[in-house]
Amino acid sequence: MMTKSDSVKRTADPTANPAQGTTAMLKNVAAFMALTRRLQSRDFTLPGIGVFHGYSGYGKSMAAIYAQNKTGAIYVEVGESWTKKTLIQKILFEAGGQPRGTIADMTEKVIATLGQDPDRPLIIDEADKLVDKGNIEIVREIHDAAQVPVILIGEEQLPAKLISVERVHNRVLDWTAAQPCDLEDARALAELFVGDVEIGDDLLAEICRQSDGRARRIVVNLYKVREHGRNTGAMMLDQTSYKGGFFTGQPPVRKRRAA
Repeated sequence: MMTKSDSVKRTADPTANPAQGTTAMLKNVAAFMALTRRLQSRDFTLPGIGVFHGYSGYGKSMAAIYAQNKTGAIYVEVGESWTKKTLIQKILFEAGGQPRGTIADMTEKVIATLGQDPDRPLIIDEADKLVDKGNIEIVREIHDAAQVPVILIGEEQLPAKLISVERVHNRVLDWTAAQPCDLEDARALAELFVGDVEIGDDLLAEICRQSDGRARRIVVNLYKVREHGRNTGAMMLDQTSYKGGFFTGQPPVRKRRAA
């Protein structure tokens, strides 16, 4: 299943197609939306932090951007060099405020701004970096004071890392693991990106296997198949007729020179 009506604000992820203004409704997109809705509809006595975690390339950021477009969420992606002040400045800027003043001043502004709309989620991508640098507690402070849904996105080890930060860990309402793409997801991506070339299910299944279920790699392989089809004039390709290679993410093996 896929959507053709929702524009995508950010197009850094290859599973979002800026040319068509569409995004594929993969299972991880649906799972992220379900997590967001659970947090929004929770009882006021319950904590409001959700964690969406999984391996790189599963489409976590694309799912977050889809949810941002659907809910008007504030979305920030943590950079490697970010400090606590940088985080607050970015959140405040995305919330429509002026990122000026001390960390304490800006945090109060963030809390006040978010508190005006308690259903508006705050999505923090690459949250692992906040835990690694000891900056995640400020997110807990914002959550506690503003009572807004907060979704932390990170790699597979994010839940284990949060165990060491008890006050944040205790405020997690739900943990959702991103899953590898399956045949249905690959079919949705193929329809979105290479609709001019028909790809058989057997070839799509092999693409999933060669791509390790990672959406980014699947898209790369779909483009390779489309290029092969255009070069050969074949508008329908299956595993038998496709003679091209696959992108697996592995570097090429260096050949030994003959002695």
